[in-house]
Amino acid sequence: MPAHQLAPDITDDPARILAAEREHLAISRTALRAMREHAQSLSSDAAGDWVSQQILQALLDQRVAALADHSGTPLFFGRLDRQAGDDLPGTVYVGRRHVHDDRSRPLVIDWRAPVSRAFYQASPSDPMRVVLRRRFGYQGGDLTAYEDERLDQGGAALAQSRILTEEIERPRSGPMRDIVATIQPDQDEIVRSELGRTVCVQGAPGTGKTAVGLHRAAYLLFTHRERLARSGVMIVGPNRAFLSYISSVLPALGEVKVDQTTVAGILGDHSAPEDPAVGTLKGDARIVGVLRRALWAHVVKPTEGVLFTKGINRYRVADHEVREIVASLRGTTRYGPGRATLAQRLAHLVLVRMEQRGESPDDRVQDAVARSKPVRQLVDTVWPKLTPQQVLHRLFSDPAFLAAAAKDDLTAAEQSLLLWPKPPKSFRSAKWSAADGALMDELGDMIERTVPLGHLVVDEAQDLSAMQLRALGRRCRTGSATVLGDLAQGTTPWSARSWGEVLSHLGFEDGAVTELTLGFRVPREVLDYAARLLPSVAPDLAAPRSLRPGAGSLSVRPVPDLATALAHAAREALAREGSIGVIVPDALVGAASEALSDLDHRVLSPDTVEDHRLLVIPATLAKGLEYDHVIVAEPADIVDAEPRGLARLYVVLTRAVTSLTVLHARELPAQLSG
Repeated sequence: MPAHQLAPDITDDPARILAAEREHLAISRTALRAMREHAQSLSSDAAGDWVSQQILQALLDQRVAALADHSGTPLFFGRLDRQAGDDLPGTVYVGRRHVHDDRSRPLVIDWRAPVSRAFYQASPSDPMRVVLRRRFGYQGGDLTAYEDERLDQGGAALAQSRILTEEIERPRSGPMRDIVATIQPDQDEIVRSELGRTVCVQGAPGTGKTAVGLHRAAYLLFTHRERLARSGVMIVGPNRAFLSYISSVLPALGEVKVDQTTVAGILGDHSAPEDPAVGTLKGDARIVGVLRRALWAHVVKPTEGVLFTKGINRYRVADHEVREIVASLRGTTRYGPGRATLAQRLAHLVLVRMEQRGESPDDRVQDAVARSKPVRQLVDTVWPKLTPQQVLHRLFSDPAFLAAAAKDDLTAAEQSLLLWPKPPKSFRSAKWSAADGALMDELGDMIERTVPLGHLVVDEAQDLSAMQLRALGRRCRTGSATVLGDLAQGTTPWSARSWGEVLSHLGFEDGAVTELTLGFRVPREVLDYAARLLPSVAPDLAAPRSLRPGAGSLSVRPVPDLATALAHAAREALAREGSIGVIVPDALVGAASEALSDLDHRVLSPDTVEDHRLLVIPATLAKGLEYDHVIVAEPADIVDAEPRGLARLYVVLTRAVTSLTVLHARELPAQLSG
């Protein structure tokens, strides 16, 4: 009898059990292949018109992509043997996606299904109807081992799952993997949070906060498929290299239609250099009032009315009537719709004049009047059409205009910081900075409403300015968000000091903040070493803890010649299994690459992630990335390179999954000494 129909007795021969589970795996893979072939056989020709055919074909293509079987990835990773007494199967295999046979009988249950929750949450104290939990070990896509845990006999939980530990510690190369087989109970609680709830995760290094955010997106798409298919889900990461690193997680879980972008991808890839003090001021929430006043200052007091001529008839709207309309609209609507409403209100008064003369105009006449030259000329004079760039150009070029818009929100010194020393001739020739992108987005929303999404996942949120957070918040103003980050890893001049502050700027003051302090990725010896920096960078945070002792995982070496030491350490790492990240101060990237010229390596750039075993990584790009073996060069230079250099060093020191080697020709920062 096939394994999916009969649960092997737990006292049975281990070889027989393993053979039966392998048989179930083979049956499941065959069934998944049949499901995909069926999806490929479907045709969009049944749809009526060409547009419907294109929409249906896109949906079919997504379905086919979601049913892909990744040969090196386990199709299922766990199994539950359940008590009888409900309508659910007695034996449930938990995997990355649902698989059924030709009779629609479930062979694998999606990890996001309600019944699968017990795989992550059941315990001897609360077995959740589970008698036996089984975990499977794999090499590539081949099932090689299993591990059982009885949950129906009370007593203590399994002290440590060998299979779970091996999966966590498995050497990695290339993009980030999903953690669906290793999700812990506290992580699972976050993943399964309701769609309407905004969740903020303060996660220490190695706690899996990024993976939790991605898995929550996958869970919400599974649970609220129809709703989120309409409104959309977006992942926002710190840079394109990071997005490339996480790009395979959601597709591996069967989710292929999720936008992944950066803040620059949303606000525009503006890269004009700017003094950090100016960028910090532009990122301050006080700028919102300045922008609002600057925009509405362009609406001027009408000095004349409207004269509309139709044939021999003339219809006049007096200037005082125009002023009343403008006064009633100003500040009560967005700028763009206000222009359109002004034209319609003027046209309506013209129609009133027509009716007073016995005419019977209809809506078509009103629309024609609203588009007429006299009305358009008055609207353009009183309520001119504007772009965000025009408003900013005037604001940063005209001291008197800036002073009027700033009022008491900005000091005279702050206003002088914002003014361009040499203003460009027009907004078209202006060079905009990254901070300007957030200001233009704010103005854009004041002019026309930003279309919101259903759910937004924001990673490394502690590094975003108030204005960048506002830009993201309005994109999910009618939805919810998953906010991820670590206050200790804040490296921008405007980094947040509290999650309450971040949630407030996003517009989710009632969001729930939860903290992950138990690490699974970074060895304890490495994490404890990096935590020496915490009192200096985030004194209010609890020190992170690691489940993995990692004895011998840390090596700190003073060296006389950095280049020679780098090459030697890289050769040592290459003799071991796993990926290698050589993280250096940005200014030393070229020198480090030259030192490794005899070794096959690549240099990580801001726009791409190289799927290469040995990488040279600028310190400013290391955030969010992980490598089995990390070599850090010259910590003191990393600290000296920027105002929040200690926080940057904390990030760099916590990228290692197996070993960390620190090389320094200079004295170490005082926090790491001793």
